[in-house]
Amino acid sequence: MFSLFSGRRPIEPFSAGSLDRLARTAGYPDAQPFPHLVLDDFFNPTMLDAVLGEWPRPDADNLESHNDGTYVRKKLGSTWRTRFGPHTRSLFDRLAAADFLEALEQATSIWGLVPDPYLWGGGLHFTQAGGRLAIHADFNKHFKFNLDRRLNLLLYLNRGWTEANGGWLELWNTDMAACGRRVLPVYNRMVIFSTTDTSFHGQPEEIVGPPDLFRRSIALYYYTNGRPACEVTPDGNHSTLWRARPNDAF
Repeated sequence: MFSLFSGRRPIEPFSAGSLDRLARTAGYPDAQPFPHLVLDDFFNPTMLDAVLGEWPRPDADNLESHNDGTYVRKKLGSTWRTRFGPHTRSLFDRLAAADFLEALEQATSIWGLVPDPYLWGGGLHFTQAGGRLAIHADFNKHFKFNLDRRLNLLLYLNRGWTEANGGWLELWNTDMAACGRRVLPVYNRMVIFSTTDTSFHGQPEEIVGPPDLFRRSIALYYYTNGRPACEVTPDGNHSTLWRARPNDAF
């Protein structure tokens, strides 16, 4: 049986003091264009490198290909059937543990967070050079539990990534008039943001680089039993809501 121990000590996924740092981080509800946080160096690089060492090949079984030619291009993602390596499973377990959930609740003031054991729509994501993901708001209900999707967590694992490679995460205003923030997907950068019908985001610009360049990220989603009345819209239960930027052709 594989052991996560190096000598006699397990690999700790979080950098020293990270959970306390998250719990004490201010400014989440007032961030623009919608509530979010960007935190660097939150995770232990030894653990992240171990996860990268287990990353599936693009031709591996039990991956989903997303390449409709309009909204999504050259993107792959894991499913609940994907066989994760032991370090990857350990990281997912810690990101669903009570101490992390409590720190997340303290930072966001969203209480009663529930992780998703199915990793529905989440898990390991990787997009090849030339790939993109159009601006959108995410599905808002869990397919099985009917819980409300409230938070997205994105963790980037791209060593040596530069602005020349593009692949920015873009956060857009509710009226889609302007991009409110861009986030470069560099190694050990975590983004947390609220999931609502108007939290429009994506990676709309193509990744620039050789064919073997992939933009790698981990995506996890957190749910609650209900959501505030101010977040309820006439759209009801829905899948992905795609939006065009002012100069997009679709």
